[in-house]
Amino acid sequence: MKKGRKELLVVGDRVLVRVEEGEERSKVGLYLPATAVDNQAVQGGRIVATGPGTPLPEVGDHLDEPWRIGGAKDPRHIPMQAQVGDYALFFRKAAVEITFENERFLVVPQAAILALSRE
Repeated sequence: MKKGRKELLVVGDRVLVRVEEGEERSKVGLYLPATAVDNQAVQGGRIVATGPGTPLPEVGDHLDEPWRIGGAKDPRHIPMQAQVGDYALFFRKAAVEITFENERFLVVPQAAILALSRE
C-alpha cells in the first residue's frame, strides 16, 4: 500500500485491515452480537493490502546432496484467500495495531479471519 512516497509491504500470510469501529451491524450488513462487540472478540474491517501468502519450501536437486545449492529461483507461496477490497471479520486478539501515515490499521494473520465478504 502506497501513501505519498512511502510504501507499506505486508509479509507472509497477513492482511492489512482498515479499522471499522465496533457496531452491532457492519457496513456490509453482517450482524455482530452484543457479546462479540462488547468483549471485542470479533472485529471487522476492509482489507487494503495482503501479503504474498505462506512460503513453500524449495524442492529441487539439493535434496539428495544437501551441500549443493541450485541457482536462485523465485519463491513460491500458497495463495491468499483474502483479497484487497474484501470485508474481513476476524478475531481481535490476533490482530496487531499499527499507525502508518497517521492512519490506524490492523495487521491480521489469515488464520484469524473468520469470514470474508466480497462484492
